[in-house]
Amino acid sequence: MSRWSRFAAIVTALLSVGCSTKPPSDVTVISDFQLPEYLGHWYEIARLNPPFERGLDHVTAHYSMRSDGGVKVVNRGYDVEKKQWKESIGKAYFTQTPNIASLKVSFFGPFYGGYNVIELDKQYRYALICGPNKNYLWILSRTPTLDDAVKQRLLATAQKYGFKTQDLIWVNQSPIDMNSPR
Repeated sequence: MSRWSRFAAIVTALLSVGCSTKPPSDVTVISDFQLPEYLGHWYEIARLNPPFERGLDHVTAHYSMRSDGGVKVVNRGYDVEKKQWKESIGKAYFTQTPNIASLKVSFFGPFYGGYNVIELDKQYRYALICGPNKNYLWILSRTPTLDDAVKQRLLATAQKYGFKTQDLIWVNQSPIDMNSPR
């Protein structure tokens, strides 16, 4: 196999994983999902640390409707090292019917990744989200903190599915004093 063929095979493999939208095969997605209840502001409580979020604290996500029927996604986080806010705006669309909480989300043109809600409070106060494989996991909440019992329940669900919860980054959501040095 030539050097170019090996490179093309590696890039193809990375793109197929990076652009996958389906959840891992052994993970169940919420099937009685109500998008209007999910829209709005969420705080990131914990995450497996994907490269695009490294070094960020005070991460939030805001979901609203797009005119084309999709979902506008605004992710925001504070880069502790650079002492500045970073924001990414994307779009999401259901991969099946709107009552199944499996979406494809894109922040980079035609490339989509999976956004799969795998646990959700009945009042839509907290959620457990996974990507296309077990390297992507987020705990989201409507408030900057979560009760320990809720955290333990979400961790138990993630562990049941085989996610490495010991590798979760617990996101700092304490208030930022923009006038004091960090």
